[in-house]
Amino acid sequence: MSKPVVAIVGRPNVGKSTLFNVLAGSQVSIVKDTPGVTRDRIYADCTWLNHSFTLIDTGGIEPDSRDIILSQMREQAQIAIDTADVIVFIVDVRQGLLDADAKVADMLRKSKKPVILAVNKVDSLAKFGNDVYEFYNLGIGEPIAVSAASRLGLGELLDAVVVHFTQEQYGDEEDDRPRIAIVGKPNVGKSSIINKLLGEKRVIVSDIAGTTRDAVDTEIERNGTEYILIDTAGLRRKSKVKEEIERYSIIRTVTAVERADVVVLVIDAVEGVTEQDAKIAGIAHDRGKGVIVAVNKWDAIEKNDKTIYEYTRRLKETLSYMPYAEYVFISALTGQRLERLFELIDMVRENQTLRVATGVLNEIVSEAIAMQQPPSDKGRRLKIFYATQVAVKPPTFVVFVNDKQLMHFSYTRYLENKIREAFGFRGTSLKFLIRERKEKE
Repeated sequence: MSKPVVAIVGRPNVGKSTLFNVLAGSQVSIVKDTPGVTRDRIYADCTWLNHSFTLIDTGGIEPDSRDIILSQMREQAQIAIDTADVIVFIVDVRQGLLDADAKVADMLRKSKKPVILAVNKVDSLAKFGNDVYEFYNLGIGEPIAVSAASRLGLGELLDAVVVHFTQEQYGDEEDDRPRIAIVGKPNVGKSSIINKLLGEKRVIVSDIAGTTRDAVDTEIERNGTEYILIDTAGLRRKSKVKEEIERYSIIRTVTAVERADVVVLVIDAVEGVTEQDAKIAGIAHDRGKGVIVAVNKWDAIEKNDKTIYEYTRRLKETLSYMPYAEYVFISALTGQRLERLFELIDMVRENQTLRVATGVLNEIVSEAIAMQQPPSDKGRRLKIFYATQVAVKPPTFVVFVNDKQLMHFSYTRYLENKIREAFGFRGTSLKFLIRERKEKE
């Protein structure tokens, strides 16, 4: 079940990042009083009244600005509009209704998406209450008075947002076909891989980075199983600044990963693994998805008998936080090893839904404890009472201990390695929840 996406949109300096930080519960965005300081779109997982959603903070829109950063922010916000299920449009009560707000409102109206109008910086209703009514003139519904800095009116705002979730959240629950997200930087060959698998030119492929405009779900059947391939869209290339384009593509990736069971991260063999690849892999890892790293354009590499071994070692060093990932070396051009890709997808899916009986699991844990004593601190030693698996996708284990503080991250990693040795779990992350209970219990 995919999470709805909520985008915060508005001109520069109206308080988007402040609102984002308050709702996300952490200081994630850079906030300064200079228009255009939020460069990166940043996302966070939020919950309100049992509704989970992904919140996106966009750069400010300045509709007619010729300044390159502001025009890129407009492009960035347009992607947020395309991707979001609900849009929160922020205006500033102190600056009043500006012509630029009306232009942004026009952009949002055309999106045909639900738009919630938030009038920010209303620290006092007595002082600014009447000024809020001016924003009815935008013609996009009732303005909600909020103050992100003082945390006023946020409940009402979130209530208005979650009203639009019901269909989005439960729409595709019935569809249990495996969903595979093909992700990666622009121009690494994601669309070419899909076209090769389909045997037809379904997705536009070009040498210009980011020619795939919209994320397209494609059905494909292999050995009697139907799969949904989620292609992550790039961008129309308006700027020559490659980094900017890569930055924009992150939000597409977040929403595609959110909807997928297994994520195939495509890396350009010639270019090697980049910081952007590591960032994209991190999104899949954080969300507990199955991960396959597909090194594309392998036909373009000069090889000897050690090339794959060396290349894999370098990849594993860069992506050391996900040692479970599976690797495959392919060529979309020649079709090399594309069949192997589906074998890996099936294996990873199986491992993601693997359940381990509590008795067998605790035998492995007891053996692990016997081989390496749990850590102690100031004379008090960690005791592990028992462990049990509580969920799949990703496989999630609850470990009951005498003192959570003593359960060091490195010992959790040790237990994870022992569980992997016993049961495999190749291609999927494992999640551990540490719970305290008293000895008498």
